[in-house]
Amino acid sequence: MKKTLLALAASALTLSAQAATLIHAGKVFTGTSDSLKEKVTLVVEGNTIKAIQNGYVEGDDSDTVIDLKNATVLPGLMDMHVHLSMQHGGPQTYLERYSLNEADYALRAANYGEKTLMAGFTTVRNLGDGYNETVALRNAIAKGIQTGPRIYTAAKSIATTGGHADPSNGMAKSIRPDVGPEDGVVNGVAEARQAVRQRYQDGADVIKITATGGVLSVAKSGQNPQFMDDEVSAIVETANDYGMTVAVHAHGKEGMKRAIRAGVTSIEHGTYMDDEAIKLMKEHGTYYVPTILAGAFVAEKAKIDGYFPDIVRPKAAAIGPLIQSTFAKAYKEGVKIAFGTDSGVSAHGDNAQEFTLMVEAGMPPAEALKSATVSTAELLGISDKLGSLEAGKLADIVAVPGNPLDDITVMENVIFVMKDGTVYKRS
Repeated sequence: MKKTLLALAASALTLSAQAATLIHAGKVFTGTSDSLKEKVTLVVEGNTIKAIQNGYVEGDDSDTVIDLKNATVLPGLMDMHVHLSMQHGGPQTYLERYSLNEADYALRAANYGEKTLMAGFTTVRNLGDGYNETVALRNAIAKGIQTGPRIYTAAKSIATTGGHADPSNGMAKSIRPDVGPEDGVVNGVAEARQAVRQRYQDGADVIKITATGGVLSVAKSGQNPQFMDDEVSAIVETANDYGMTVAVHAHGKEGMKRAIRAGVTSIEHGTYMDDEAIKLMKEHGTYYVPTILAGAFVAEKAKIDGYFPDIVRPKAAAIGPLIQSTFAKAYKEGVKIAFGTDSGVSAHGDNAQEFTLMVEAGMPPAEALKSATVSTAELLGISDKLGSLEAGKLADIVAVPGNPLDDITVMENVIFVMKDGTVYKRS
């Protein structure tokens, strides 16, 4: 009997070894170094990186060998600011809330999620829904029902009355809904706490608040502070109780500072960040998610008559061009930076264009790549599982032709995508 059990155990070990996928990589950016390794084999078993070995390891007949000898292999990329259920398309975008239903947004999110994955982004943070549709999408992807990236979602954003994420903005009073904490609109400490608890009940992973005005909302100011100190503090305290981090949309400096002092996790956009805000971010360890691509997109579209409503156009023209220079200053001063695009403003699948804009602003290519791998994993609190190519971590692996340290634009041409050990794209 004992011999039989030993034989079965040996057989199981053999079967496990036979299930390996061997990736022969010409170059590898592991995320643990600023340089590339050359001629490396990544051994994947199940959904895990089992080993990384020098040279091209020969497998046996049962192994799957993937030839990426002419490519650079990297950890799966992560985008910390997307909106999977929307994509801006001009004037009609503002009418869609009157014509689209929850199912329409959910199907859009599924489509854009798949595009995002095929662009090499295996993990995203979705910062704002209309109907909690990315909660459902996250669950469907996790169950294998739908193809897409690993999603950490905020469900509905939290705003104040008339604030950037108030869904009733721009409506005539006769049709304006009575919105409250369940809809992500709060006034005062009690409602702020209620809104966080509602997100928890709805299945959110993270809290998103709009601490200042925004560009695309149908409201006058793009930068005024929109939460009082006690409201922001209540949100952060309650989120901490429920094990959630807080991401903060902020263009204006005053709203940004209130949020940083309250202990939020990240500032998104950060357009009018000043020296005091930078100092506070460094003191508190607050991450900056720049979304330069969104700024470039709205600045360009603001030149087109009729593309934005009249109340939006001047905000887009003024705020959009500033984000790249703000990023350059924040990077130079040592603020922690995590990659994020605000895709949904610009087109889904174009996320990697952010790398080019970051490098143009003075960030070395290796650090730009780390901002979308190592730093994003740290921001999400998943560094033990993802963010770098190391034995024992999940097998999220992508590849691009050429060398991104020499030409960062090759990141826009992802030719191989593996997420959680499953190959989704291979050219």
